[in-house]
Amino acid sequence: EVQLVESGGGLVQPGESLRLSCAASGFVFSEHPMTWVRQAPGKGLERVARISSDGGTTSYEDFVNGRFTISRDNAKKTLYLQMNSLKPEDTAVYYCDVRGRRGQGTQVFVSS
Repeated sequence: EVQLVESGGGLVQPGESLRLSCAASGFVFSEHPMTWVRQAPGKGLERVARISSDGGTTSYEDFVNGRFTISRDNAKKTLYLQMNSLKPEDTAVYYCDVRGRRGQGTQVFVSS
C-alpha cells in the first residue's frame, strides 16, 4: 500500500524559509517521478514542482520563480521541497503526489 507522510510545515513570516519532507513507503520510490502539489484555502489543487525518478530533471510552476527547490533521496525514500522567500500567497496545504496518490499534507501558513 502506498503511504506518503508529509512534514515540515508551519507558521512563518513573509521572506522566511521552510523545508518540507515526504517519507514514502509501499512502492519502489526510486522508480517513480514525484510531485509536490498544494491547495490554498478555497481553491483547487495546483502543481508546485516535479522531479524525475533519478532526480536529474526538475520542473516548476511559474509562480515559484526560483524560490523553491525540489529534491529527493532515493536511498532514504524521501522527497523534499526547500521553500525560500515565502509569500502570504504560498499559504496552503502541501502534498507529495505519486501517480495521483497523496498523503495527509502539511500546512504552510505565511503571515506577518
